[in-house]
Amino acid sequence: MVVEQRAAPPGPDPRRRRLLGLAGLLVLLVVASVLSLVIGTRSLTPAEVWQGLSGDPGGDQRLVEITLIVQTLRVPRTVLAVVAGIGLGVAGALIQGHTRNPIADSGLLGVNSGASFAVVLSVSLFGLRNPVQYMWFAFLGAAVAGAVVFGLSSLGRGAGNPLTLALAGQGVTLFLAAMTTAVALGDEQTLDVLRFWNAGSVQGVGFDVIGVAAVFVGVGLFLAVLNLPVINLLDLGDDVARGLGVNIAAGRTVGVLAITLLAGAATAACGPIAFLGLMVAHIARWFTGPDYRWLVPCAGLLGAAVLLLGDVAGRLVVRPAELQAGLVIALLGAPFFAALVWLGKFRQA
Repeated sequence: MVVEQRAAPPGPDPRRRRLLGLAGLLVLLVVASVLSLVIGTRSLTPAEVWQGLSGDPGGDQRLVEITLIVQTLRVPRTVLAVVAGIGLGVAGALIQGHTRNPIADSGLLGVNSGASFAVVLSVSLFGLRNPVQYMWFAFLGAAVAGAVVFGLSSLGRGAGNPLTLALAGQGVTLFLAAMTTAVALGDEQTLDVLRFWNAGSVQGVGFDVIGVAAVFVGVGLFLAVLNLPVINLLDLGDDVARGLGVNIAAGRTVGVLAITLLAGAATAACGPIAFLGLMVAHIARWFTGPDYRWLVPCAGLLGAAVLLLGDVAGRLVVRPAELQAGLVIALLGAPFFAALVWLGKFRQA
């Protein structure tokens, strides 16, 4: 007797799901940007924001105030959140791909701790207080820390191994964190600067800082795009990638350089924002799957939207005061991280 076998019903088209997800993220980013412009200590209507952006206030004192709020406070804050969020989101997706570690974050390469240590040194040794001045030190510290981690992971028998990279990053991070604390505790002014900078804020930064950060993030995005075909193959394992003709050392070098530029520039501009790259990479993976050609751009857009919404939430939670965006993201990211660890253990049980 012949048994007729029915074909399984076709599942949802992955490409259609990804396109819908990408379109949804673009809409979310636009909505978050509008909210960032209208919500604050003084709430504005969209019409007032438009007047502040394009209108001539003339002699109207109300329009003069609105123009000042929009152009000197809200717009730079929104643009920085978009630039830093894209950088951290893309960096988070890249580091998870290169280390094949689902709970990895850009801070794993020592970027955050390197930037913090450089800021402390610049304030303590040279008396710098202006973000424009110590931003360069922060970026240099992030770049040097990333280079040291990559160099250490390339030595010995485990050279190029994702686990070696993670261990080297953790070692450098702990060492720099200890050095940062030791220097900061010896100088009260340095400790005050570090305390504010470590909170992670997109407030009070001008376009002089944002422009520099945007250039580095742009270069990092270019390298990330070049790295996408390689990281898809590296995700299959080093042996498989090597068998397919991938130069693993070159691919990982480009990836680490992209991560350092993206996360280093974002961290230098607004301070360390913990857990953002970790969260958005996992959320984006829900509808993009493991294909990094879709995952990386979606993680970048989601990173920008989440950082904007976190900043908006910080303005509302303790109104009329404000809570830094980095603290809001940390409050969301810590339980998200714990859930990832718990689910991982649960699946292994």
